[in-house]
Amino acid sequence: MFKGSMVAIVTPFSNGRFDEKTYSGLIEWHIESGTSAIIPCGTTGESATLEYDEHYRVIETAIKTVNGRVPVIAGTGANSTEETIKMTKEAKRLGADASLLVCPYYNKPTQEGVYRHYKAVAEAVDIPIVLYNVPGRTALNILPSTVARLAAIESIVAIKEATGDMKQTSEIIRLCGDAITVLSGDDFTTFPQMMLGGKGAISVTANVMPKESARMCALIEQGNIDEAKRLHYYLDPLNAAMFIETNPIPVKTALALMGKVKEEFRLPLCEMSVSNKDKLKDVLRSYKLI
Repeated sequence: MFKGSMVAIVTPFSNGRFDEKTYSGLIEWHIESGTSAIIPCGTTGESATLEYDEHYRVIETAIKTVNGRVPVIAGTGANSTEETIKMTKEAKRLGADASLLVCPYYNKPTQEGVYRHYKAVAEAVDIPIVLYNVPGRTALNILPSTVARLAAIESIVAIKEATGDMKQTSEIIRLCGDAITVLSGDDFTTFPQMMLGGKGAISVTANVMPKESARMCALIEQGNIDEAKRLHYYLDPLNAAMFIETNPIPVKTALALMGKVKEEFRLPLCEMSVSNKDKLKDVLRSYKLI
């Protein structure tokens, strides 16, 4: 379930509402392009500004559209353990294959608190759990020693590791071995993380170039490292462009320029500055995407 290029898919809006038709079309494009899993309601999916009913509707639409062809890993994390349990139970009821749970943010628990948070969710909901470590957003790093403790819990099966720190990735793999699958949470680290023993990526760039993202991961799995390395460097300018401004502003803008979605965000996110949008256009033109 947890390997290859898995897309942290955007949530398209139209006139302020979730655009189900466009969303389903994006998912079909991903499956045709070789994307290994669909991840609705992550950071890239603007989960922070989705109401509960919308959040569940986005997950449900992904599950129905995918129809068992690839796994659906639903983002259901929150900084409240009870809220996380509530959303994860609903994702399981809707038919999600697994749940992606961001590290509790803002309230900054201790490492013991982080452990107890995930343990409580694992005990409350029988579903495979993917930890999500992104200190740049949560202001808290899940330490490798804590990951190792959590890996001993049967249903905690993977981690989306987005520190960008290869030493930390290496230590997680050393401590956990095969007890947990390590996935890249930043596209620029996918290649080096997989060289260390990671199995793939939960990708932002895959929203824009799904076929190439999937091919790079497949090449590494097949042992064709030279060609995978070439693709890594080929995709590098696009990976960087996806973070010219706060994710998901650039990736959603790129998809709008490509004619895939409307250029519509939820406040406090807003459209890109003119200068940054011009830079993004230049990058997209270099790939012949617009």
